[in-house]
Amino acid sequence: MDQSRKIIHVDMDAFYASVEQLDNPDLQDKALAVGGGTERGVVAAASYEARKFGIRSAMSGEAARRKCPHLIFVKPRFSRYKEVSKVVHSIFYQYTNLVEALSLDEAYLDVTNNKKGIPSATLIAEEIRTKIYELTGLTASAGISINKFLAKVASDYNKPNGQKTIPPEEVINFLSDLDVRKFHGVGKVTAEKMYRKGWYTGADLRNQSLSNLEKHFGKSGQFYYDVVRGIHLSPVRPQRKPKSVGAERTFDKNISSEIFMVSRLEDIASALDQRLLKTKISGKTITLKIKYSDFVTQTRSKTVPYYTSDIAVILEIAKELLFQEKPKNSVRLLGISLSNFKKPSTKKKVEAQLKLAF
Repeated sequence: MDQSRKIIHVDMDAFYASVEQLDNPDLQDKALAVGGGTERGVVAAASYEARKFGIRSAMSGEAARRKCPHLIFVKPRFSRYKEVSKVVHSIFYQYTNLVEALSLDEAYLDVTNNKKGIPSATLIAEEIRTKIYELTGLTASAGISINKFLAKVASDYNKPNGQKTIPPEEVINFLSDLDVRKFHGVGKVTAEKMYRKGWYTGADLRNQSLSNLEKHFGKSGQFYYDVVRGIHLSPVRPQRKPKSVGAERTFDKNISSEIFMVSRLEDIASALDQRLLKTKISGKTITLKIKYSDFVTQTRSKTVPYYTSDIAVILEIAKELLFQEKPKNSVRLLGISLSNFKKPSTKKKVEAQLKLAF
């Protein structure tokens, strides 16, 4: 277990919804959802007042209204969220250049050797959260520990507007008592599978051999074996690169005609082309995403023997994938993505980090 690093995970509290409540005082303390409240709409974010009714992101607008009839829906304003996010991230860079942005409202920071020479990562997190509130009027939560896994788990511990530190000497005891559902990387299905085996806490997981975990969870077994012992060596990666670039569209009405689907694919390809021109990357794997009217999602992929960013080639392969198998139902969403990118040949530099008091 590497105890030399100091990692902070900062997570803004209900970010999109909080920005809307900040900009419109009439929405303060109200059950609010950012997104669409129609049959076709989806919840992008929910205020804490809405979460009390079971409203969660990715829930359909129709289902959200059934759970909370007085729920207020507002359209997302991504330009505004990006504006606030820039302020938040500028605060991070006052302390370190080792910032791995996961989204507009979430990031990892490696403050082992920080710009201000502050020995305590806990104090740095407190300063960052205070500055965020002073400059934006919004609250953030933070987790502080020796690696990204633990910092992520800790940031959820005292939400909203709180923080938790897991120092090196407390890592094993903390993980021993932690419910497996709280382990970042353990989803609902996996947690239920662990429960059925009688594994409820980190201590239960740590009692399992590596071979037993791999037997039941495949490659993920190694991950569970390591993290329950406080081992997670993944570094904080500045300028985190996406694994895929894509574009997709949800239609106002379900479509069943393949002719109409091809027409929509051409529009989607045009949007993807603009993104590929910006990123200047090429890849080998083209994936077609199909979401049916019953919300079942299917993906079909093809890997070619060469790297490409030629949208004409990508579109033709997407069409080929569409006709590979007749859609089993009417379609509500189509998407095209490119992945398996060409890797740069530069070698990674490993920098030694000094051990400081936590």
